[in-house]
Amino acid sequence: MLLHYQPQYDPTTNLPRGAEALIRWNHPKNGLVSPGYFISLAEETGLIAEIGRIVLIEACAQYRTWLNQGISLDYVAVNVSVKQFYHPDFLKSVETVLSDNAMQPHCLELEITESVMMDDAKVVLDVLHKLKQLGVQLSIDDFGTGYSSMSYLEQLPFDTLKIDMSFVRKIQDDGSGGTIAATIAAMAHALNKKIVAEGVETQAQLDFLRNQNCELIQGYFYCRPLPAEELTRMIQELQAKQEIQKEVKILPFPLTQYPG
Repeated sequence: MLLHYQPQYDPTTNLPRGAEALIRWNHPKNGLVSPGYFISLAEETGLIAEIGRIVLIEACAQYRTWLNQGISLDYVAVNVSVKQFYHPDFLKSVETVLSDNAMQPHCLELEITESVMMDDAKVVLDVLHKLKQLGVQLSIDDFGTGYSSMSYLEQLPFDTLKIDMSFVRKIQDDGSGGTIAATIAAMAHALNKKIVAEGVETQAQLDFLRNQNCELIQGYFYCRPLPAEELTRMIQELQAKQEIQKEVKILPFPLTQYPG
């Protein structure tokens, strides 16, 4: 198992703000296998909670490495499975990994699917509020694919709603087909939640989501999931370009007036 990271971009600046950790299985014969092929098996066998714990540890360690390298990402996002969420040591594991990496809690975002909230509402609310007390960011993953009611959603201390890619894909080149995405965005903003749209692949989708004031964009339009080393190089190059642009802006004369 290894992690790749897909950056989440601010569509107003076209710069990455954070990155989601995505697990891959490096199969000895088949190469990299996406989680869609093995996560359900991990859930059936009961391995998913341990896999989730390892992902949390590795992602936070990588974020600490990025901080040490001067990489300017605001947070790393980690998916939490149902079994991991209900594990009795889950809260303690989050506290421990933050402490071990000297990591500010708001730099960790936990992505939790709607299915987590379909079981025991009292337990769910208790765990979520304790996570918020720690200071971590909380996101509802794949929003719109479950059955959360508005009254229930208002009680949940989430910071972000993540629009599922199935709704993003319905946005056509002419801007039509995005009714559900637009509705989710409007509802989220009414509840003072941020929006992340995943699976964005075209300029038309990006333009539509910008018009909905979507705060963060994730998808192949900007960047595919990358190994940590590749993402590090990419962000370092972006930061170097930003520094050059800053230096050019403070020159006393336009650059064209300098000799050579």
